[in-house]
Amino acid sequence: MSRPPMSRPPMYRCLTLLAFAALVLAMDPAIAGDAPIDCDKAYSTHELNYCQEQEFDRADAALNKVYQQALKSIPSRASDESRFNAESWTIALRSSQRAWVAFRDAECNNHVPMFWTGGTGTTVAVLGCMSSMTKDRTAELRENYDEN
Repeated sequence: MSRPPMSRPPMYRCLTLLAFAALVLAMDPAIAGDAPIDCDKAYSTHELNYCQEQEFDRADAALNKVYQQALKSIPSRASDESRFNAESWTIALRSSQRAWVAFRDAECNNHVPMFWTGGTGTTVAVLGCMSSMTKDRTAELRENYDEN
């Protein structure tokens, strides 16, 4: 006569899960926060994702700074004609920027992942797209609104 399989108590399952988590953390000190991640030597998916996120954060901060400078420069560029006055120009730039952000987000968050079909490189690819497009937009705004 065969015995029914023994069910493990919930506490045993919890302890097993905790032991597995501790093992993962011990294998990758960067996950545990014990060691800073050197992005020049990033290798694991976690490290690559972290480094690409840092890159995007820097690119986004630079874009926001240039965008704010562009908005501030509009009054000195605008004419007195009603169609080209500072208020109309500001509205146009804000509208353009909002549309650009929507396009970037749709391209990077919706289109790019289709090429990865859920693979581990998806996050790096999405963040790389976001960084690249953001840097391009920053350069475009700089070129158009540079005071020099």
